[in-house]
Amino acid sequence: MKIEALREKIGTLIGTSDWYLLDQDRINQFAAVTLDEQFIHTDPEKAATTPFGSTIAHGFLTLALLPAMGGDVIPKLDGHVMSVNYGFEKLRFLSPVPAGSRVRSHFTLSSLDVRKPGEVTLLWEVTIEIDGKEKPALYAEWLNRRYIKI
Repeated sequence: MKIEALREKIGTLIGTSDWYLLDQDRINQFAAVTLDEQFIHTDPEKAATTPFGSTIAHGFLTLALLPAMGGDVIPKLDGHVMSVNYGFEKLRFLSPVPAGSRVRSHFTLSSLDVRKPGEVTLLWEVTIEIDGKEKPALYAEWLNRRYIKI
């Protein structure tokens, strides 16, 4: 996609990702990799006694799925070489994600900035919904930098 064509989409929903399952196995793998093995994530029996009623996915696991989810719907710019995470303007974890839930993201393009040739910074307004739940798991304003051949 040409930069000008994507710029015309500022303020619009670009797309909704596929669903991603956050089952106990994925949660346990994330806990092991990040060394965050708090019982609310990894011990179903003990977590059942908490207000959550079950184990829950790490907020950072939900967040870590953004690149995959974005890959489902964010168009590649013509001449795409690579993409990097550039940061967040805002990030809020709004609801716990019970183990076994499916989540997906909605991506709205908020801004597109070309500061120098071959470097494009995109700001995405992202909401991750939990299947069957009214309140989303998270809201983020996510910055990506795209490098393109010129």
